[in-house]
Amino acid sequence: MSIPLVRLPSLELIRGFVAVGRRMSITLAAQDLCVTQSAVSRQIHALEEQLGVKLLVRGHRAIHFTAEGERLFRSADGAVQQMQDVVGEISTGGVPRPVTLSASIGFTGLWLLPRLSRFQQRHPGVDVRVSANNGLVDLRRDGIDLAIRYTSPALAPSGATRLFGESIAPVAHPSLGLKTLRLERAFAQHALLEFDDARHQWLQWPGWFAAHGMAPVKPHGVLHFNQYDQVIQAALAGHGIALGRLELIQPLLATQQLIQLAPALEASETSHAYWLIHGEDEPRDAVRQVAAWIESESKTGDA
Repeated sequence: MSIPLVRLPSLELIRGFVAVGRRMSITLAAQDLCVTQSAVSRQIHALEEQLGVKLLVRGHRAIHFTAEGERLFRSADGAVQQMQDVVGEISTGGVPRPVTLSASIGFTGLWLLPRLSRFQQRHPGVDVRVSANNGLVDLRRDGIDLAIRYTSPALAPSGATRLFGESIAPVAHPSLGLKTLRLERAFAQHALLEFDDARHQWLQWPGWFAAHGMAPVKPHGVLHFNQYDQVIQAALAGHGIALGRLELIQPLLATQQLIQLAPALEASETSHAYWLIHGEDEPRDAVRQVAAWIESESKTGDA
C-alpha cells in the first residue's frame, strides 16, 4: 500500500541508509558521504524510528540487513542510482559518462576491487563506477553498461561472454594451524563458516561433505553469513574454516593469507560460471575498453 508523499522519509536519511547498504559498513559509508560515523549512525537510527522497524543488525565486526532492511535497500538503491545517473547526465557539461559496472557484493570485493588499479593505470582517461548489488537489475532501465553475473549457460543472456567457472575448496587462515582436513578432529576444534544461500548447495558445507562421501561431522560451531565476502572476511580473521571460491580468492591464496586445506571440488554438475553482459548492443568505446580488460583479467591467474 502506497503512502502520501509527505510521509516519505527525507532523502538525507535514505541516502545514508543506501550508502551503508552498498558498503555494509558505517565507516566506509561515512567516508563516501564525507561525514562522521556518528552522523551516519544517527541517520540510520532516525530512519528506523520513523519507519518503526529495525533495518540493520549490528554485530561486533559486521552489519547485516533485516528482512525489512533488505527489501527497502533493493528499492532505495535503485532509485538513488537512477537519481545519481540523471543528475550526472544533466550536470556534466559535456564530460564523458563513466562506465557503470554492476556485480555482486562478493565478486566486487574479492575479485574486482583488487584489480581496478591495473585498469586505471592502463586507461587513465576512463572513469568507472562500480555498482555492487546482489539484486536483479534491468541493465538498460538502470543505466548499467556492463554486468557480471553468476549463472548457468541456460540462464545466461544471449551474447553474454563466459569469464570463468568455479572450483570450491576449504580454506582457513594460517593462524588456525591447519594444513589439511584429513582428520575429523580439525572440524571438532574449529567453527565452520557457512554461506546462507540454499540455491547453490555446493557452496555449503552439507553439499561439500556429500560430494566427498563423508557423513556430516559435528564442528566446534557454525557461523552463518548472508554475503559471501563476509564469509571470507571471517576466515581472514581466523574465525573458522570456509568453503573458498578459489577463482575469487586467488590473490589471498597466492599471498598465503588463506591456506587451501583440500583438493578443489569442481562445480561441474551445475556448470555455473561468471558471465559478462553488455547493457547495449553497440557500446561506446569506453565500455568496450572496460569489457576487454575484464575478459583479459579473467584469463590470468593472479590479481
